[in-house]
Amino acid sequence: MSNNKAPLLTETLRSDLIAAALAARDRAYVPYSHFPVGAAVLTSVGAIYSGCNIENATFGATVCAERTAVFKAVSEGDRDLSVVAVVTANGASPCGICRQVLYEFNPEIIVIVAQADGQIVWEGPVTSLLPLGFGPKKLADGQEPQPTDAGT
Repeated sequence: MSNNKAPLLTETLRSDLIAAALAARDRAYVPYSHFPVGAAVLTSVGAIYSGCNIENATFGATVCAERTAVFKAVSEGDRDLSVVAVVTANGASPCGICRQVLYEFNPEIIVIVAQADGQIVWEGPVTSLLPLGFGPKKLADGQEPQPTDAGT
């Protein structure tokens, strides 16, 4: 859904994204894993939306930081995502579900993975993390995917 009008990713903007993700990480609700994650997404208009992971005793109801940030942007009507920064203690990359959500809104979104000290450990397009992503273009004319001969 990207309109390819992403702001230029300067060192200052990169630092601002990581700082926003770090601040969000401090607000994580992680009473079970004790693994706080923060994320910040940059949109094509230059807005930054942050999010933290929010755990639940049922675990299935847990929401990752990346999805929290994306959902905040989308709920505000800002769907043209261009960059996301993710911060964990050790620089862990987004989970598969988050990769798919990021791909949904922009298959060319840049992902920055950083440690809690702000050091970037990886930066690149989400397609490097999800090379065969399934997105809106895969659905021809709004039709549901059809089962294959193998029954899947």
